Amino acid sequence: MRRKVLISGASIAGPATAYWLHRYGFEVTVVERATAHRGGGYPIDVRGTALEVVARMGVLPQLRAAHIDTRRITFLNPDGSRIAAVRPDALVGGTEGRDLEVPRGDLTEILYSAVRDDVEFLFDDSVLTLREHDRGVDVDFRSGTQRTFDLVIGADGLHSNIRSLLFGPEEQFHHYLGYCFAGFTMTNDFGLAQEGVLWNTPGRSAALYAVGDSPQLHGFLNFARSDPPFDAFRDPVAQRDLLASVFAGDGWEIPRMIADMRAADDLFFDVVSQIHLPRWSSGRVALVGDAAYAPSFLTGQGSSVALVGAYMLAGELATNSGHPAAFTAYERGMREFVRLNQELVTEGEASLFPNTAEALAQRNAALRELVSLPAAEDRAAHSALTLPTFAAM
Repeated sequence: MRRKVLISGASIAGPATAYWLHRYGFEVTVVERATAHRGGGYPIDVRGTALEVVARMGVLPQLRAAHIDTRRITFLNPDGSRIAAVRPDALVGGTEGRDLEVPRGDLTEILYSAVRDDVEFLFDDSVLTLREHDRGVDVDFRSGTQRTFDLVIGADGLHSNIRSLLFGPEEQFHHYLGYCFAGFTMTNDFGLAQEGVLWNTPGRSAALYAVGDSPQLHGFLNFARSDPPFDAFRDPVAQRDLLASVFAGDGWEIPRMIADMRAADDLFFDVVSQIHLPRWSSGRVALVGDAAYAPSFLTGQGSSVALVGAYMLAGELATNSGHPAAFTAYERGMREFVRLNQELVTEGEASLFPNTAEALAQRNAALRELVSLPAAEDRAAHSALTLPTFAAM
């Protein structure tokens, strides 16, 4: 009899885990609170060990076809004058010609398409309660239905509902790195194509990012803040007001960006944080991706670590005789890889977004000398885990 697994979350870690579990013979259901598969979103990176994961999934050719060939990132002074222009690979410790950058929506669509005919998707629903017993986990859904599964996997992101049900409030595991950011789309009437521009002043930054020659730009606003604004998480008006107040009086294209941010219907606002958990499972429930070990967007490794985690979790469940041994092996195999990638950025120290005039001057000097940021050691973290080959029982 096939084991039944419920996965909460249909973004990246969820469908990737579903793909591997289905391949190993599990009966998989994915629940997602959004009303449908979500596209859109800013570009994300797939590099290092994650490239081998997508190759084994058979979707590498599709991701290569979706690759964004960003030619340069131009850094600007507060008055808009040019500091330097560099290849994106030099900024993120990537490997030119090998690493992939794809629109987030393209990655999620490719992963969803790989499993939508093989697993059950429950959109516009979410998990309310979990009750574990000897035979499985009884799950109450927001829709009012109740079902029983052998295992439950939380793949529902930084603000994971499953993690809260399992271990309690997020604040105790939320490691805030001292920054907030917002992303939104705006009209591309800046003449940008296959490039980005990054404006900085100490503690604040803004970016315009052109994907190909699209008529739309991705706008980003990032700022340092000592305490996370938890009160603004679920209040879009408060988010917009906070951003406007932080960037009030700034020059360059900031006033235009603030106006577009206020009018945007796709504003995404969040804190730059990591999740640090002493364990990633309890009983029949486990976590994967950002729900378990978010490295933060400053590392550029969130999607890659999630893809690797999905492969490792599913493989261990397929090759171990019981879920306790599988979850233990999953943590043992992933812990060091997660640690190395989380340590690519430390609290209050983001090399691309300096908080002080001194740090900003040092970064600008390195850019003018074409010194790669970050250092080559960061590339080692991207590939620090060698994928095992799992032979399902």
